[in-house]
Amino acid sequence: MELNLHAIATKCYVSGREFAEHDRVVSYLVREASGEVARRDLLESEDGRFMPPAFIFCRWVVVFKPRRGDENSERNLKLTAENLFLTLAIPSGATSETIDDSSQGINTPLLQFLALMMERKRLIKPVGLTEDGVRQIYEHRASHQRYEVPVGDLNQEFFIKIQEHLGVLVGTPKPKAAAPVAATAPVAEAAPAPAAP
Repeated sequence: MELNLHAIATKCYVSGREFAEHDRVVSYLVREASGEVARRDLLESEDGRFMPPAFIFCRWVVVFKPRRGDENSERNLKLTAENLFLTLAIPSGATSETIDDSSQGINTPLLQFLALMMERKRLIKPVGLTEDGVRQIYEHRASHQRYEVPVGDLNQEFFIKIQEHLGVLVGTPKPKAAAPVAATAPVAEAAPAPAAP
């Protein structure tokens, strides 16, 4: 799954102030009333003034780093399922100061789905539960970093809900064309039975 989104903005969506290096920036992935999927970046201090649209896919906080002139901006436009998972998941051993609690409830359904998808693609592997049993611990195979995802009930209602959201986010799959109907050969009429002597 690949999402084509804009790279982080250079100024706050709410106040219009330019971001400075080391500013804490809140990023929202949202669906506007028009159906458009958009990314909204704003200063963490302006988060209370942000009027989000009806639907928020996820939210995360990053420390702003200005782009270098030689940086590949095309690469930054691709947000894959893998790096979205790595952005949203809580690294194991993270302290309460580094966890963005206000994002966890919003992100949980998408994060659970991404974990399931990445586990099936063998990009992460489950290694157990946290001591309190509330989060599943996964190890990212490439980096060996461990991440925690809230445990959830992945039942039919969950998949119906997440399918609707993902359809808007990545587009719904094109329906498969119906298999062509095999042409039938004309049926020969039976010859009349000969008369009995």
